[in-house]
Amino acid sequence: MLNTETAKISITDLFKSDLQLTSPPALFFALKRIIEDPNKSMADAGNLITNDPALTMRLLKFVRSPYYGFSGRISTVTQAISIIGSKELQNLVLATLIITKFSGLPDGMMTMRDFWAMSLRNALTAKELAVALHCHKGDMKESIFICGLLHEIGKLVFYRQIPEFAREIGLLVEQTGEAEVDVEQKVLGFNHYDAGSELARLWNLPAVIPDTIAQHCQPDSSSPYCLIADIIRSASLISKMELSNHSTDLSKWGITNDELSVVMENSKNQFDEIFSIFYPSPHSP
Repeated sequence: MLNTETAKISITDLFKSDLQLTSPPALFFALKRIIEDPNKSMADAGNLITNDPALTMRLLKFVRSPYYGFSGRISTVTQAISIIGSKELQNLVLATLIITKFSGLPDGMMTMRDFWAMSLRNALTAKELAVALHCHKGDMKESIFICGLLHEIGKLVFYRQIPEFAREIGLLVEQTGEAEVDVEQKVLGFNHYDAGSELARLWNLPAVIPDTIAQHCQPDSSSPYCLIADIIRSASLISKMELSNHSTDLSKWGITNDELSVVMENSKNQFDEIFSIFYPSPHSP
């Protein structure tokens, strides 16, 4: 069993001397620069993405998926941008790049496929919960999916940087029944949400991402993103529930069990096809 006295490590230590981890997804920022440049067009953004055929195919499949429902009407990235908008495109590119970046990690307490399945369920549930709460307009609509998808990214930092500790923490959780974040805090002095938030800051991702991750255990009512963080925190619980088990208290939202069933059913119905796009099997084209 792990002796917690030996866990002399800080969050900063997790990111030392690992340029591959701390290097931000370059294509995302190249796309962002084009979109923010008044002298560039959406065609320029489309041309950048089409230089990566695999990324192009996945983006077009996603836009045609049940998440958007545009079916076969979308045949080019430029068409996709004109319909979903540049902000949504950036989020899809970011999600795809980060999934690709981490999916080569060796499997630990959970497989990478299981990790991204969990993350996608959280993202879809957060989106459906925002719809149920009529909070799915503007910045909320654009941010909530990517924030939900990357909410647990700190777990991958642990798997990559401190796999022995990650395994021991998983075993302690199984043996004691304590909450994962509580065990992490005891063993390391910080939790995977702290690590995920720090990684998002190092990558200079939009502030809503590191902020909502950090708020999982430390809600901040003064933050401009507190509502998004609160919805994602609830979605994280809901996405782990079975349809027949409405054990999460959503009374603060005023959501009935029937409405919760709709949230869960809608996210479940979207999951299979979208997951096969985001995380294709090794034999997929």
